[in-house]
Amino acid sequence: MCQILLSIHPEFVDKILKGEKKFEFRRVKARQLPDRIIMYSTSPVCKVIGEAEVEKIIVDKPELVWEETKNFSGINKDYYVEYYHDRTTAVAYKLKNVIKYDEPKELKDFEVKVAPQSFVYVDNYEQI
Repeated sequence: MCQILLSIHPEFVDKILKGEKKFEFRRVKARQLPDRIIMYSTSPVCKVIGEAEVEKIIVDKPELVWEETKNFSGINKDYYVEYYHDRTTAVAYKLKNVIKYDEPKELKDFEVKVAPQSFVYVDNYEQI
């Protein structure tokens, strides 16, 4: 099983946990395709909040990815367009079976020293 820990803004973590955001967007696809995403909520939270299984990975032109994901993107189109400005490829991880941890965890619990700019592989952590 391949797992990645993603840095995600707190507002988007909340939307994922509420089921309003079922896609996590990235500019670059992980080389090893993840089965699970562990969610690190960035400042001011700075904690690992939960995890989700990856149902599907969509990689295509930004316009086509938006059409497929817009209903559960958790963001507006202007934000999306700005995020992919000057990019020819968009990546969307479709999430399922989202779990919120009873107690938020620290990065060190995953043997991660510093919050990743984008993501880091986490292969040594067992699912809760």
